[in-house]
Amino acid sequence: MLQQAKDLLEEGQALKQLLDSLAEADWRKPTPFKSWTVNQVVQHLHGADRAALLALTDPDGFQQTKADPAKVKELMNPSQEGGELLATWWSYLQDLCQALGKADPKQRLPWFGPDMGVMMFTSARQMETWAHGQDIFDLFGKTRENSARLKNIAVLGVRTYGWTFANRGEEPPGPAPHVRLTAPDGALWEFNDPDEANLVEGPAADFCHVVTQGRNIQDVSLKVVGAPATRWMAVAQCFAGPPEDP
Repeated sequence: MLQQAKDLLEEGQALKQLLDSLAEADWRKPTPFKSWTVNQVVQHLHGADRAALLALTDPDGFQQTKADPAKVKELMNPSQEGGELLATWWSYLQDLCQALGKADPKQRLPWFGPDMGVMMFTSARQMETWAHGQDIFDLFGKTRENSARLKNIAVLGVRTYGWTFANRGEEPPGPAPHVRLTAPDGALWEFNDPDEANLVEGPAADFCHVVTQGRNIQDVSLKVVGAPATRWMAVAQCFAGPPEDP
């Protein structure tokens, strides 16, 4: 089974453990993310997982759906809530992980942004599960225990440097910065050419929070040096869709 698919499943298990502990009334509470309720956050994750499985199993069908706003709305906005939503989301996510785990890693999949290979596509699903899951952890004041699987999200963040600016209709302000991150277990993860004058450095989780726009750069403990790095961290976006401001 593809390692990224195992990591996605583990990410889902970590979120499910928290969701299992919620009372029905908790599902209606607003999270810090745009005041979405827990129901809306999990509905969003489930809708995207449904779109992901369609892109994997029926690329032409996905493209037809993508071209029809009404079909996209229907696919991406499931109606279940609470315990029923939890059961449906979890069952579907397990099916998605199994399908991704058996897929050809070289296969290209269509999406709402650029097409992606299976490995990056799977990491993108982990990224969304982790990032939106954090909104729920934050709401209930729970501390998340991150692990080495966070590296998939860090890699996605690094690789979408150019996408961040292309998505905003901008040219990159310079070469991709050197990124030097401390993993949850203390290991050092480094990306891009060494450059002390164009650098992002600090905890890996903080970097992942910024590129997923779950935290503003001013609210984390990252060292940012140089104009390209500074501009990137101000608007970094590793997810598909129109440009968003942190």
